[in-house]
Amino acid sequence: RMASVRREVVIRCPATEAWALLGDPAALAQWFTGIVDAKVDGASRVVTTGAGIAMPEEIVTCDPLLRRFQYRITSPVFKEHLATIDVVALYDNECLVMYSTDADPAAMALMIGGGTLGALEELKRQCEANHGPAIEASKGAM
Repeated sequence: RMASVRREVVIRCPATEAWALLGDPAALAQWFTGIVDAKVDGASRVVTTGAGIAMPEEIVTCDPLLRRFQYRITSPVFKEHLATIDVVALYDNECLVMYSTDADPAAMALMIGGGTLGALEELKRQCEANHGPAIEASKGAM
Protein backbone atom coordinates (compact mmCIF):
# COMPACT_ATOMS: atom_id res chain seq x y z
CA ARG A 1 0.00 0.00 0.00
CA MET A 2 1.26 3.49 -0.94
CA ALA A 3 1.69 6.21 1.65
CA SER A 4 1.65 9.89 0.82
CA VAL A 5 3.35 12.72 2.70
CA ARG A 6 3.28 16.41 1.76
CA ARG A 7 5.36 19.18 3.27
CA GLU A 8 5.00 22.83 2.39
CA VAL A 9 6.60 26.15 3.17
CA VAL A 10 5.89 29.77 2.27
CA ILE A 11 9.04 31.56 1.13
CA ARG A 12 9.47 35.32 0.88
CA CYS A 13 10.98 35.38 -2.60
CA PRO A 14 9.55 35.37 -6.12
CA ALA A 15 8.40 31.99 -7.43
CA THR A 16 10.82 32.35 -10.35
CA GLU A 17 13.77 32.53 -7.94
CA ALA A 18 12.67 29.48 -5.94
CA TRP A 19 12.03 27.58 -9.19
CA ALA A 20 15.53 28.42 -10.45
CA LEU A 21 16.87 26.30 -7.58
CA LEU A 22 14.19 23.60 -7.46
CA GLY A 23 14.00 23.12 -11.22
CA ASP A 24 17.73 22.40 -11.47
CA PRO A 25 18.07 18.65 -10.81
CA ALA A 26 21.83 18.93 -10.22
CA ALA A 27 21.40 21.60 -7.50
CA LEU A 28 19.69 19.27 -5.00
CA ALA A 29 22.75 18.78 -2.80
CA GLN A 30 22.99 22.54 -2.27
CA TRP A 31 19.69 22.77 -0.38
CA PHE A 32 18.61 19.22 0.61
CA THR A 33 20.25 18.44 3.93
CA GLY A 34 21.73 14.93 3.97
CA ILE A 35 22.33 14.82 0.20
CA VAL A 36 25.99 15.42 -0.68
CA ASP A 37 25.93 14.97 -4.47
CA ALA A 38 23.55 14.83 -7.41
CA LYS A 39 24.76 13.68 -10.82
CA VAL A 40 22.41 14.15 -13.78
CA ASP A 41 22.63 12.34 -17.11
CA GLY A 42 19.64 13.08 -19.33
CA ALA A 43 16.50 11.89 -17.51
CA SER A 44 18.52 10.03 -14.87
CA ARG A 45 19.88 11.38 -11.62
CA VAL A 46 21.92 9.63 -8.96
CA VAL A 47 21.91 11.28 -5.55
CA THR A 48 24.40 10.35 -2.87
CA THR A 49 23.50 10.62 0.79
CA GLY A 50 25.83 11.72 3.54
CA ALA A 51 26.08 8.04 4.51
CA GLY A 52 27.48 7.29 1.03
CA ILE A 53 24.35 5.56 -0.28
CA ALA A 54 23.73 6.13 -4.00
CA MET A 55 20.05 6.41 -4.93
CA PRO A 56 19.26 6.16 -8.67
CA GLU A 57 16.32 8.26 -9.84
CA GLU A 58 14.31 8.84 -13.00
CA ILE A 59 13.38 12.46 -13.73
CA VAL A 60 9.72 12.31 -14.74
CA THR A 61 8.80 15.99 -15.14
CA CYS A 62 10.72 19.26 -15.15
CA ASP A 63 8.15 21.82 -16.30
CA PRO A 64 9.14 25.50 -15.97
CA LEU A 65 5.63 26.70 -16.94
CA LEU A 66 3.93 24.73 -14.16
CA ARG A 67 7.04 25.04 -11.97
CA ARG A 68 6.77 21.31 -11.26
CA PHE A 69 9.58 18.81 -10.80
CA GLN A 70 8.85 15.10 -10.39
CA TYR A 71 11.16 12.15 -9.96
CA ARG A 72 11.02 8.46 -9.08
CA ILE A 73 13.58 6.71 -6.91
CA THR A 74 14.31 3.53 -8.85
CA SER A 75 16.30 1.74 -6.14
CA PRO A 76 15.00 -1.78 -5.40
CA VAL A 77 14.31 -0.59 -1.83
CA PHE A 78 11.08 0.85 -3.27
CA LYS A 79 8.20 -0.99 -4.92
CA GLU A 80 6.95 2.42 -6.08
CA HIS A 81 7.99 6.02 -5.52
CA LEU A 82 7.02 9.40 -6.91
CA ALA A 83 8.10 12.78 -5.57
CA THR A 84 6.53 16.03 -6.73
CA ILE A 85 7.81 19.53 -6.04
CA ASP A 86 5.51 22.43 -6.94
CA VAL A 87 6.28 26.14 -6.73
CA VAL A 88 3.18 28.37 -6.68
CA ALA A 89 3.36 32.16 -6.84
CA LEU A 90 1.33 33.78 -4.06
CA TYR A 91 2.39 37.40 -4.51
CA ASP A 92 5.22 39.14 -6.37
CA ASN A 93 7.70 38.34 -3.60
CA GLU A 94 6.19 35.25 -1.98
CA CYS A 95 5.63 31.66 -3.06
CA LEU A 96 4.38 28.37 -1.74
CA VAL A 97 6.64 25.33 -2.22
CA MET A 98 5.07 21.89 -1.78
CA TYR A 99 7.12 18.68 -1.71
CA SER A 100 5.03 15.51 -1.91
CA THR A 101 6.27 11.95 -1.57
CA ASP A 102 4.27 8.85 -2.49
CA ALA A 103 5.98 5.57 -1.69
CA ASP A 104 5.59 1.85 -1.19
CA PRO A 105 6.72 0.62 1.29
CA ALA A 106 4.81 3.21 3.31
CA ALA A 107 7.58 3.62 5.90
CA MET A 108 9.84 5.04 3.20
CA ALA A 109 7.37 7.89 2.53
CA LEU A 110 7.52 8.84 6.20
CA MET A 111 11.31 8.68 6.25
CA ILE A 112 11.69 10.79 3.11
CA GLY A 113 8.96 13.17 4.33
CA GLY A 114 11.09 13.98 7.35
CA GLY A 115 14.00 14.83 5.09
CA THR A 116 11.90 16.97 2.77
CA LEU A 117 10.73 19.14 5.67
CA GLY A 118 14.34 19.91 6.60
CA ALA A 119 15.18 20.51 2.95
CA LEU A 120 12.35 23.02 2.53
CA GLU A 121 13.42 24.84 5.68
CA GLU A 122 16.98 25.09 4.32
CA LEU A 123 15.70 26.29 0.94
CA LYS A 124 13.62 28.96 2.70
CA ARG A 125 16.61 30.06 4.79
CA GLN A 126 18.82 30.47 1.72
CA CYS A 127 16.17 32.18 -0.43
CA GLU A 128 15.13 34.66 2.25
CA ALA A 129 18.73 35.49 3.18
CA ASN A 130 19.66 35.62 -0.52
CA HIS A 131 22.75 33.71 0.50
CA GLY A 132 23.88 30.08 0.70
CA PRO A 133 25.33 27.37 -1.52
CA ALA A 134 22.28 27.10 -3.80
CA ILE A 135 22.01 30.88 -4.20
CA GLU A 136 25.74 31.30 -4.89
CA ALA A 137 25.72 28.48 -7.47
CA SER A 138 22.64 29.97 -9.11
CA LYS A 139 24.33 33.40 -9.37
CA GLY A 140 27.45 31.76 -10.81
CA ALA A 141 25.38 30.05 -13.51
CA MET A 142 24.00 33.37 -14.76
